[in-house]
Amino acid sequence: MKKGWQTKTLGDVCHVYQPETISQKQMIAGEFRVYGANGQIGWHNQFNHEEPELILGCRGSCGTVHVTEPRSWINGNAMVVHPTNGAMDISFLAYALKGGIELTDAITGAAQPQITRTSLMPLAISFPESLAEQQRIVGLLDEAFEGLATAKANAEKNLQNARALFESHLQSVFTQRGPGWVEKRLADVADFKNGLNFTRQSNGQTLRMVGVGDFQEHSVVPIETLQSVTIDGKLSDDYLIRRDDILTVRSNGSKDLVGRCMLVPDVDGMTSFSGFIIRIRFDTRTLSPRFLLHFMKSSATRERLTRDGGGANISNINQAKLSELPVSLPSFKQQEEIANRLDDLREETQRLASLYERKHAALEALKKSLLHQAFTGQL
Repeated sequence: MKKGWQTKTLGDVCHVYQPETISQKQMIAGEFRVYGANGQIGWHNQFNHEEPELILGCRGSCGTVHVTEPRSWINGNAMVVHPTNGAMDISFLAYALKGGIELTDAITGAAQPQITRTSLMPLAISFPESLAEQQRIVGLLDEAFEGLATAKANAEKNLQNARALFESHLQSVFTQRGPGWVEKRLADVADFKNGLNFTRQSNGQTLRMVGVGDFQEHSVVPIETLQSVTIDGKLSDDYLIRRDDILTVRSNGSKDLVGRCMLVPDVDGMTSFSGFIIRIRFDTRTLSPRFLLHFMKSSATRERLTRDGGGANISNINQAKLSELPVSLPSFKQQEEIANRLDDLREETQRLASLYERKHAALEALKKSLLHQAFTGQL
């Protein structure tokens, strides 16, 4: 260990406790912030802590770290970790709990993870004896983390700009149109079929099945990763999917998933689709599959389909909505040209998304590295 550093348990240098909890109904609007495991959760006309305190999420959001404002109310689902005898700077302790201490060792309970006072106090923490040295390290970490946050924000903004540019171009294609475009109902150029229902007790043929969970951000059905399921009896041929079909989510508890679409690639073997999905099939000699896919994935189309859909917990679309959906079509040659341009722009957007994800991972790794260096006396 670096000279001037010492290692003690958290219980040796901190007072650890859970304060009194008040419910939302007990909160009387006032000037004092109320904190829970995830940070501020409301306002109250009383406070139970005069000074800023470090709080640690101890139920549900185990391990989240916040420093409160002065004169605030801290609820009991957050553990107060208060340095005693002036031994530790509170900001240094906050960084320690974010990366200098193995908090996972204090988490108990598989079904409902929690951190208890008993599990937290024996954890080891290394720190400089000098408060000035602790504050120097805090200053270095503050500066570094601010730079990392700026880099992350810039990368995210670039990604958002690229996605906005793609969506703007997508909308302009289907709203501005051009000479020779013809507007039709989707039912005039396609037909629809709801997917297959089955249960865990089904006892019949086994085959691959496209489910709602396979959609995510995909544009093409991920054939190789589909799960196999067992259905009742034997599959009818009209439930098989084939190349250039388009599948769309018709019902799900998450409205964000409803209306998502994927194009079916080459299919080897028997593959069907679940009852929460609608298959769209059309004449690929007159309607470009990629053109229709872009149209179906546009935000304007999805908003139109999902508007006022479903009840409080389940959102849905149906064949009637799909049938009445207006779609404007240029010549087949123009459809292919437009699809090519949109494919290129989407590929560039996906490249930027992949770049952002790699940069985000690198920045998170750098943060961990900096915290490791800080709490092993290397800064």
